[in-house]
Amino acid sequence: MHARSAIFDVYGDLLPEHGRRTTVAALVRLLAPVGIAAPAVRTAVSRMVSQGWLEPVTLPKGRGYAATARAETRYEQAAARIYPSQERAWDGTWQLIAVTPPPGRAARGRLARELGWLGHAELRSDVWVSPWSSAELDDVLQRCDASAVVATVSSFRPASAPLAAWDLETLRQSYVDWLEHVAAKVESHLSTHADEDEAAFAARFHLVHEWRMFLFSDPGLPAELLPEDWPGHEAAAYFTAEADRLREGAARFVARALG
Repeated sequence: MHARSAIFDVYGDLLPEHGRRTTVAALVRLLAPVGIAAPAVRTAVSRMVSQGWLEPVTLPKGRGYAATARAETRYEQAAARIYPSQERAWDGTWQLIAVTPPPGRAARGRLARELGWLGHAELRSDVWVSPWSSAELDDVLQRCDASAVVATVSSFRPASAPLAAWDLETLRQSYVDWLEHVAAKVESHLSTHADEDEAAFAARFHLVHEWRMFLFSDPGLPAELLPEDWPGHEAAAYFTAEADRLREGAARFVARALG
């Protein structure tokens, strides 16, 4: 696990109740149980400041870093997908984005990753589709030096055509594989740490991190577009139950680490 990705998880999932701000020393204490070393934490924090995800702030215990407004938007959207309060109602329309991409392979790759995170997939070359709109789209296009024409489409012929943009068979297998191994991974983390709260923190941290990775490949397609035996439903139920079970112990460890 990369330090930058781990810090995204900390700020997004563990620090909302603490204002999404903390000192580097507290970050180091939080990430030690999941194997992230202090030098990697400091380097990643510096990089995230330069990328616009964190900003320096003065805290009662000294210099610290807070999530920027841009990061707050990303975290809130991620939280809504990771912990949905209810199933999203789909109005039957699709958002089509005809993109004029930036020059250069690296820049195009970055744009593709960002659009994938927002729940879009490439239906044809430079034409992206999603059943959902995103408040982050304009910001992503601007940051990636791209432009686009956006349209709302109410029907396709055939009706299933947009689903071809996603590799649903690979995604199905990813959920099946995750379900086969996740329980053992959780128990392994719980048994590795002598301190019960630290163990709950480590287990929940890895659980949320793995689940967050599905956001890059699964846009959260409406239930009416998926088969009844879609394994993502079972995976989501398991994740929600385990995340809730481990929440209290993890929260106690976070409070201790923040001091």
